[in-house]
Amino acid sequence: MSGIDSLPPLRDVIETYGIAAKKALGQNFLLDLNLTAKIARQAGDLTECDVLEVGPGPGGLTRGLLAEGARRVLAIEKDPRCIPALDQIAAAYPGRLQVILGDALEVDPLAHLTPPIRVAANLPYNVGTELLIRWLTPPAWPPFWDSLTLMFQREVAERIVAQPGGKAYGRLALLAQWRCDARIVLHLPPEAFSPPPKVSSAVVHLTALPAPRYPADPKVLEQVIAMAFNQRRKMMRAACKGLVPDLEDHLIAAGIKPTDRAETVGLEQFCALARSVKAAR
Repeated sequence: MSGIDSLPPLRDVIETYGIAAKKALGQNFLLDLNLTAKIARQAGDLTECDVLEVGPGPGGLTRGLLAEGARRVLAIEKDPRCIPALDQIAAAYPGRLQVILGDALEVDPLAHLTPPIRVAANLPYNVGTELLIRWLTPPAWPPFWDSLTLMFQREVAERIVAQPGGKAYGRLALLAQWRCDARIVLHLPPEAFSPPPKVSSAVVHLTALPAPRYPADPKVLEQVIAMAFNQRRKMMRAACKGLVPDLEDHLIAAGIKPTDRAETVGLEQFCALARSVKAAR
């Protein structure tokens, strides 16, 4: 036997190494290997790819990624208790799993990865959104990754794929959809995890576009979006007041009514406004 067949069940691994999930680390472990394999498959054909995994815990998704044929997996884990369990997986897949003990917000993974690179992770709840925003807003585009296959709380997943007109629509949807195709590919109930979280979860798959969907300066676009949604109940002419002189003229030129609210304004209109603002500065 080799690989996944030779490894003990995850519940046994957790008991052996004393890896009870810690709330402070945002841990909720997914122990059903059929589910972790299903998530790994959402990342596509991995045989020619290196995969970055953040927060592997006892290694359920790690096993799935390797079993699905990932060329190499780089797993960044903050909890030292999980390292022996991950080392056990590395031994079952010689040369294909590298484990780094550290904080994913501080570790530079690029020194350890060879393109093409995909990211697949059951992200710790407490850093998931911050990591996503970092991956969506690199200094240059296209980014180091080809795709992201990420587990989030369902509410966050819905914010990533949201369309104009609803409460879920906001900064996260615009940042994601400006540069990516984003879709929810899997829903998971609380009872799929140990311990069960209080909320449902969902897996989002984001594919990087070669270039942003519409032209805009990233910093100006982010400023416009931030101002618009920081006071989302206000009309655009009030929410974005001070952004540029003659703001109403810029709004109208971008196809936005000054009385519109941010949640009704589409991505193309925000990009047009960002271009108009930049040209006026």
